[in-house]
Amino acid sequence: MFDFCEPSHKAPLVQKEQQEAIEHIDEVQNEIDRLNEQASEEILKVEQKYNKLRQPFFQKRSELIAKIPNFWVTTFVNHPQVSALLGEEDEEALHYLSRVEVTEFEDIKSGYRIDFYFDENMYFENKVLSKEIHLNESGDPTSKSTEIKWKPGKDLTSRSSQTPSKAGKKRQHEEPESFFTWFTDHSDSGADELGEVIKDDIWPNPLQYYLVPDMEDEEGEDEEEDEEGLDDIDEEGEDDGEEEEEDDDGEVCNQLFCCRVESL
Repeated sequence: MFDFCEPSHKAPLVQKEQQEAIEHIDEVQNEIDRLNEQASEEILKVEQKYNKLRQPFFQKRSELIAKIPNFWVTTFVNHPQVSALLGEEDEEALHYLSRVEVTEFEDIKSGYRIDFYFDENMYFENKVLSKEIHLNESGDPTSKSTEIKWKPGKDLTSRSSQTPSKAGKKRQHEEPESFFTWFTDHSDSGADELGEVIKDDIWPNPLQYYLVPDMEDEEGEDEEEDEEGLDDIDEEGEDDGEEEEEDDDGEVCNQLFCCRVESL
C-alpha cells in the first residue's frame, strides 16, 4: 500500500516560506503607508492653496447675498436637516440673520469656525454669534462658542418646548430644543452634525437650498403641463372616436337606403 503523505521534513520549509512572505508583505505595506502619508500631506497643501483662492469669491458672494432679504433664514428653512431643528421662535429670530461665514483653520484638519451675523433684534444683544470646533493632536474634538446675551424674557434655550415651525413639522422630539442650544452644547463635539451640515453642505452652495421652492414650483408646473397634454390627447381620442362612430352610422344608413331603393 502506497503512502501519499508528504515527507514530514518539508513542513518546516513551508512554514519558513510563509514567514518570509509575511515579512515581505509587511515591508510592502509599510511602503504603501508611507505613500499614503505623503499623499495626505500633499492633498492638505492643495486644499490649503485652493481654500485661499476661494476666499475672494466667498467674500463677493456674501456681498451679493446681502442684497437679498431673508436669504439665510430661507436657506435654513429649506434644508431638510436644519429645518427639523427650527421652532417658530427660532425661525423668527433667524429673520435677523444677515450673514454667515465659515472659516477653516490654517491647517484645515485642526478645525473650523462658523460666524452668524445678526441685525439689531428683540432676542439678544450680540451682533455676532460664533462657534469653533478644535481638534487636538490626538484628534479629540473640543468646542467653544459665544455666550448669548439674551434680552429679558427672550431666552429661547430656557423654554422647555416650542411649537414646531411649518418647515419643522418632521421633528420627532416631544420637547424640541431651540436651534440656539447648539451654541451652548459642548457635550459631544465629535457628533456636531449641525456644524458639519453647515460647513460641508450649506456653505459650499447655499443658493441651491434658497431656490428649493422655486425649483419645486417649476417641476410642479411641468407636471401640470404634462397632465394637461395627456388630457388633450384623451379628449382628441374621444373626439376621434365619436367621429368614427358617426361615420360608421352614416355608412350603415347609406347601405339601408341603397337596399330600399333597389327593392323599389
